[in-house]
Amino acid sequence: MPAIPSPVDGISLRYDASGSGPALVLLHGSVLSRAIWRGLGYLGPLSAEHTVIRIDLRGHGRSGAPHERSAYTQEAFVADLLAVLDAEGIGQAALLGYSLGARVALSTALSHPGRVRRLVSLGGSASAQRGAVDSVFFPGVIDAVRAQGMEAFCAGQGLGAEVEGRRARATRTAFLAADHRAVAALLEATDETPGIPDEILAECTVPTLWMAGTEDHPRFEESQQAAALMPDADFVPLPGRDHGATLFPPDEVLAHALPFLR
Repeated sequence: MPAIPSPVDGISLRYDASGSGPALVLLHGSVLSRAIWRGLGYLGPLSAEHTVIRIDLRGHGRSGAPHERSAYTQEAFVADLLAVLDAEGIGQAALLGYSLGARVALSTALSHPGRVRRLVSLGGSASAQRGAVDSVFFPGVIDAVRAQGMEAFCAGQGLGAEVEGRRARATRTAFLAADHRAVAALLEATDETPGIPDEILAECTVPTLWMAGTEDHPRFEESQQAAALMPDADFVPLPGRDHGATLFPPDEVLAHALPFLR
């Protein structure tokens, strides 16, 4: 697995590449890692048509995990992404992101539109994120993680030590492996992420596909609104899905994403 230093602060950025064809970068959500794309069934179908780059975002997986809130700005995430593209000699790539990864993909398209061929936003938002982490995870999540660690993070989502089921146990194990100080800093920074002005979205000509679950509030409404503002964007609802269920099962998502990416 390649590793490069971040141009922001020198932390190690870990990623991998597979498949062949036009470049496609996959960007995971908060407190996850690049492993979700294989585990949930996305890597095979996507790498059959693309050179797929899976990145562990800063603070996640095997990449470096700073403990300062200032390390998790959108500007830092975008700089890391561009550094990976440069390291692989990729001038332009499609981006597919979930939740936090969707916001990073959007920020990249807005600040460096020439580097982004197409954008797929899954459970994403262009709105201010104040209160969003409490909504996605549970009320008081930042204080709980800072004071009590990742066990409290798991417990707050019904993933305590008694949880059963293969997927639930795997999720709990992945969460417990995270650095709780980095997670707290990430969530604090996310909570402070400002909204993107309507006029900026209206100027973005990168072809974009917004998708969100019909039970994922307010991401459903926010994705729909952002798609309506962008001149070359479509919105596709995912019936019956909440935020945590956005990606799985993958068939419905891929049924729309693959033709769009082609």
